[in-house]
Amino acid sequence: MIRIGLTGGIGAGKSTVARELETLGAVIVDGDKIAREVVEPGTPGLAALVEAFGERVLAADGSLNRPALAAIAFADDESRKTLNAITHPLVGARSQELITAAGPDAIIVQDIPLLVENHAGPMFHLVLVVWADAEERVQRLVSQRGMSEQDARARIAAQATDEQRRAAADVWLDNSGAPDSILTEVRRLWDHRIVPYGHNISERRAAVGAPAPTDPAAAAARLVGRVWLALGADAVAVVADSATDVGAVTVTRAAGVEDAAVAAALAPAGFYPGADQDVLTGADPGAATRVTVGG
Repeated sequence: MIRIGLTGGIGAGKSTVARELETLGAVIVDGDKIAREVVEPGTPGLAALVEAFGERVLAADGSLNRPALAAIAFADDESRKTLNAITHPLVGARSQELITAAGPDAIIVQDIPLLVENHAGPMFHLVLVVWADAEERVQRLVSQRGMSEQDARARIAAQATDEQRRAAADVWLDNSGAPDSILTEVRRLWDHRIVPYGHNISERRAAVGAPAPTDPAAAAARLVGRVWLALGADAVAVVADSATDVGAVTVTRAAGVEDAAVAAALAPAGFYPGADQDVLTGADPGAATRVTVGG
């Protein structure tokens, strides 16, 4: 199974990319859709929101009044944190149910609006970020979703910056051009990177001839998080190696941990040993990565 995180600022066009990936064969786990499901009438999620914010967040029929909740939750940081503390665990649990049901060879795309804000990138083999200029996004939100300009700007300001998204992105999808251009790019990404990456993971093999990342230091920084998440207590330290032309990290094993244990832990994350058991190469055909193990 290959897991892909899809994110982007509100109004950037993330849903357009998700629909195209689904058409191509991906299993979409839509964070926004699940977030609506877990607060439907009669759910523990809706009850928790009423307890936290009062009955003013309910519509006349007892369902969630989303504009009223948004006006409260996006007004200040504490309210937003309260909202996230209620909904995020519920969304996470339901997402995992859908991922498990998809099967071991699926290409899973998790559509997560706040992936960057929640530092969730290390959970995924690839993070795709859909981008459009903030002013373009404001226009889309006003014309297509009926938001006021003030509300649109407040939503955008409450989310991650472009710089934060760039740091998290393995793939940057520019959706500021003609409507069809992003779809062409998504199809190319699917054929040349996502599908081959999934095959490599299924076959437990490293990529051959992968190009150097555009920014090796940034790729190494993302790699640190993925390796840490995979190894946990089996690693004493995971350090980015910025002196290479690939995304590279060095792992120091915890006392008593063997190479085989490290390799087994990193295999689901897409890293496999070659002739040298201390060097594992990434399965991503779109960017060369390497993990060197010592200790």
